[in-house]
This record gives sequence, structure tokens and C-alpha cells, in this order.
Amino acid sequence: MQSLKGKVVLVTGASSGIGEATARAFGVEGCRVVLAARRLERLQAVAADLEATGGEALAVAADLSRLDDIRSLADRSLERFGRIDILFNNAGVGRIDWLENLDPEKDIAAQFAVNVLGVIQTTRQILPVMIRQTSGHIINMASIAGLVAAPTYTVYAASKFAVRGFSEALRREVSPWGIRVSVIYPGGVATEFGAHAGIKRRTMVTTPKWLVLQAEDVARAVVGLARRPRANLVHPWPFAIGALANQLFPWLVDASTVRGFTIPERIEELKAAGLR
Repeated sequence: MQSLKGKVVLVTGASSGIGEATARAFGVEGCRVVLAARRLERLQAVAADLEATGGEALAVAADLSRLDDIRSLADRSLERFGRIDILFNNAGVGRIDWLENLDPEKDIAAQFAVNVLGVIQTTRQILPVMIRQTSGHIINMASIAGLVAAPTYTVYAASKFAVRGFSEALRREVSPWGIRVSVIYPGGVATEFGAHAGIKRRTMVTTPKWLVLQAEDVARAVVGLARRPRANLVHPWPFAIGALANQLFPWLVDASTVRGFTIPERIEELKAAGLR
């Protein structure tokens, strides 16, 4: 397990939730942290907390759907610290609904702009730095939806499957330069995501409470990956069983999902609309 003290860590989506918790966790490890997100005031508050405990932090406002913002983020990070040792591509958005209800621009295009292109473009800006260093670690935030795609998660799952494929190919591209690439696949996490994603459950089918993580749980897992890199981490581990079942017995997962969720949820929607 390697020491993280003094490492420069860039965390996207750092203004709240998993990103904020992870930035704080890296700060506790003695890392120098760059915090990036759209909400500058919240970033500055987190940066101030880190510096109050003797750490070093830089807050940078950046919309990761905009290439100019990503370039500026990379430039400012290097100007301040001169290197980047760990990139945590955490920023992401989600809109969870039946595909026919999703807006083509606000819901579909926006998810891919941040969840996929934002990850790729941010990595592309930082990668030459790590190649020159002949070291670095890129940690990409996916989701259990990137391994098991559920109804109403069509576009979100597609974006996380894309992150999975991107990370796998990148890992095989950059390993000769001593650069590691990891992907973390968390299950349900108690953050602002649910409110922003517009999740509606008339049948109340959702992740069991005992499997729901806190942002700090995921942050500890990310720091653990940074200490001991590996390609993939499913968290918590019971979801790995579901992912394996989905791979080996897709027909069984199809049948149980359709009967247990899709049909009941559609029926309840018809009842609510007075059509059944």
C-alpha cells in the first residue's frame, strides 16, 4: 500500500456528495487537492476547511460539458501544483425515467456530455502530464448500472457502460507509462443524486436500506483504490453477485426484473392516469 501524503489529487464533482467526501478524505491523507465543479462557493467552502487543517487546496469552477472549462481546469491545476498524481473523474448527472419521457437535449444529450465526454476530455487533458511523469492514477466513477442495466436507467446505464469501456481500453493504452486506471461501481448512495435525477417509484421498489451507502463509504473506497490500485471495484460487494448473475444468466435477470418491476410499475402508472 503506497503512501498518499503530498500527492496532487484532482477531484471533479467536488462540491457535494461523493466528490466532496472524497476530496476531504484525500485531504486527511495529506494530499494536495484540486476541487472542480460548477458551484464555486461550495468548492471554496470545502477548500477553506481543508486549508484550515493544514492542507493545500485549489477550488476551480468548471462545467465539464465545456471543453474550454476543462482546459482551464488543467492549466490552473498545473500552474498551482506542477503535477497531477491522481485524477478522480467523479462528476456526473442522471435523469431516471422511461426512455419515451426523457427530453432529447436536457436529459439524454446532457447525460452523455458530462458522464462520458466530460470524463474522456478531462482525462485527455491530464494524460500528457502523467505520461511525462511516467506515473499517475486515473479513477473513474461508474455505477452498478454500468454492469447491470435496469429499466428507467437506459441513458444513465449507457453512459456508465461507456465509462467502463473507455476505462478498459485506456488501462491497456497507458500502463507502459506506469499509469493505473481504476473504475468504481457503487450501488445506491444517499446523496443529492436521487432528487436531481427525478426518480419516481410508484411501486416503491428501490435499493434495500442495508445496501445503501453513504458518500463517506464511497470516499473511503476511492482512497483505498488510490493506495492499492486495481482495475475494478464493486461496492458494496453483494452487488458483485448480481453483476455475475447478469453476465451468466441474463434471461433470468430479464424475467425477474420485468415481472418484479417493469410490469407492476407500468400498471401503477396506468392506474394513476385513470387508464386502468
